[in-house]
Amino acid sequence: MTNGPVLIDLDETETAKPDTAPPVPDLVTTPQGAAMQQVAAIAARKPSRLARWFWSIAVSLVGFIVSLAAWDYVNGLLARSPILGGIATALIGLLILVLAIVALRELAAFGRLKRLDTIQRQATDALNSGDLKSARSVISALDKLYAHRDDTSWGRSELKSRSNDVLDADGLIGLAENSLLAPLDARAQREVEAAARQVATVTAIVPLALADLFTALTSNLRMIRRIAEIYGGRAGTLGSWRLTRSVLTHLVATGAVAVGDDLIGSVAGGGVLSKVSRRFGEGVINGALTARVGVAAIEVCRPLPFHAAQRPSVTALLRRALTGLFGKG
Repeated sequence: MTNGPVLIDLDETETAKPDTAPPVPDLVTTPQGAAMQQVAAIAARKPSRLARWFWSIAVSLVGFIVSLAAWDYVNGLLARSPILGGIATALIGLLILVLAIVALRELAAFGRLKRLDTIQRQATDALNSGDLKSARSVISALDKLYAHRDDTSWGRSELKSRSNDVLDADGLIGLAENSLLAPLDARAQREVEAAARQVATVTAIVPLALADLFTALTSNLRMIRRIAEIYGGRAGTLGSWRLTRSVLTHLVATGAVAVGDDLIGSVAGGGVLSKVSRRFGEGVINGALTARVGVAAIEVCRPLPFHAAQRPSVTALLRRALTGLFGKG
């Protein structure tokens, strides 16, 4: 047993020094835009056949029960008091009339969206084939589409006065883009910027659970619906949901809702924000993904494909949307 201190020799290679210590691992996870990822998954998810059968049968059964109950109620009321029974019958008739009008409006909305798709497909074929006659048919369809809209009167008159001087399909479609669709493109881009700003702000500031998911879902639905209205494809409730599913299904299939390394770096201060506050980083990513959805909606709803005009840049849209919101880069 020793009375003095015990000395242990350490190898020089094992000596712990502050300047040679390994760096502390970065515990801040890169924002992934969870809210927009979930929105895309919800909207793009295709219901199973069993689920479709379940909801069809459930709705039919509920409708049958409600109709039978209303029939029995009106008959009983007529037996008790013909006047009250007549009032109930009139109200039910009005309700059925309103439901029929709503159904017709939904069918008309589907027809408008199909019309936009048809014109866009004809324009693509005309550009690919270089057929001037087909291009003139597209111009005529565009003029009929916007004939009752005062905000396109200048563009339609400009297109009509100059279209006879253009003798090739490319130039004619380009003239229609620059004179008729340019103001509509600007309005649609402002809608995308507003939606991206709202989603980014709520995600960054509101700490409530599911608030960012709810905001992303409602903002994207409203944005897609307004973009369709700008281009002449005003959609009803079912039409808006179907259009949203088509846009987000396309984005999921092409991987456009996956977060790329360029997203945060393309936004002024985005990389710094993701380090300082994860919520701010999530806000930037959700805003960027919303801008991507908006660009896809513009491409789907626009009656002409992007040819002479440039396709909107997600980076430029996001920069304008977030200017002054998270500081300057």
